[in-house]
Order: sequence, then C-alpha cells, then structure tokens
Amino acid sequence: GTFALQRGIEVGQVFYLGTKYSEALKATVLDDEGKERVLEMGCYGIGVTRTMAAAIEQNHDDAGIAWPMPLAPFSVVVVPVNVLEERLRTTAEKIYEELRARGVDVLLDDREERPGVKFKDADLIGCPLRITVGPRALERDAVELKRRTEKDATEVPIAEVAARVAEIVAAE
Repeated sequence: GTFALQRGIEVGQVFYLGTKYSEALKATVLDDEGKERVLEMGCYGIGVTRTMAAAIEQNHDDAGIAWPMPLAPFSVVVVPVNVLEERLRTTAEKIYEELRARGVDVLLDDREERPGVKFKDADLIGCPLRITVGPRALERDAVELKRRTEKDATEVPIAEVAARVAEIVAAE
C-alpha cells in the first residue's frame, strides 16, 4: 500500500491489562473444553479534558475559543451595551428569560463594562451566538444576532429573537 502521513488528536485510549488484575481477583471463565482460564483484560476510555482540548485546538481564532454548539458551556450570550440604561437592561433580561424558558443555555453579561470589553470577553469564552441589545437597534424594536464564527451581525426583531435562537441551537 501507500503510506500517508496524517495529523491526529488522541482523545481516547485503550490499555491491554493482560491477566494482572484478573489473577488478583480470581476472575476466570470456562473455555470450550470446560477448563478454567484466567480472563485477559483491557480497558478503554475517552478523556473529557482531552476532548475539550481537541475541540479548542480545532475551533479557535485570534480572539479566543469558538465552541461548536454541542460542546459550548453556553449557547448564547446576551449583551446589553449599557446595563445602566433601564430599557437596554430590561430588554436583555426579558430575552434571557425567554431563552431559558425554551431550554437554551444562556449567559447574561450584565456587568458594568464598556461594550467592547463585553464583546471581547464573549469572543474569548467562545459562546456560539451573541445577542447585542443596543440603543440604535432597540429604536426599531430589534437586537443584533451574531455567530461567533462570522464577522457581521443580523438585526432580528425582539419578538422573534428567542424563537430564532432556539431554532439555531436545536439544529446544531
């Protein structure tokens, strides 16, 4: 055959244990002839931390992690650009609660930080989706929905955003 060199990531392992533990446990079986034989053992497993490291290695950019939806600690982060502005804060909280009611893992960034800090942190931790609640879009009864892996955001009516996000999360 032809030799092909491929890169790989080890996330699981298999170990041959032989008869070391089965002898100590006196673990035996009867063979085809009815003779007692010591079991040969092995074990295998998938390393959770190895799987996470592999996912990060395959899904990141200069801004941080870009979690695949099934592995993300939170599917979406809701970011009010100014938590001190009541309408922005209450709209963000309403969207947060609607998403929770739909079973979406959601994070509300209600820190008193500048929007740029919040956006950078959202990218760094890698939530697949970000909902930005800002004053300009809010004038049109809308918010911005952005995928972590895409450059541009889409404006979505507030009344539709929870359903749209729940649909995206369920599809991935």
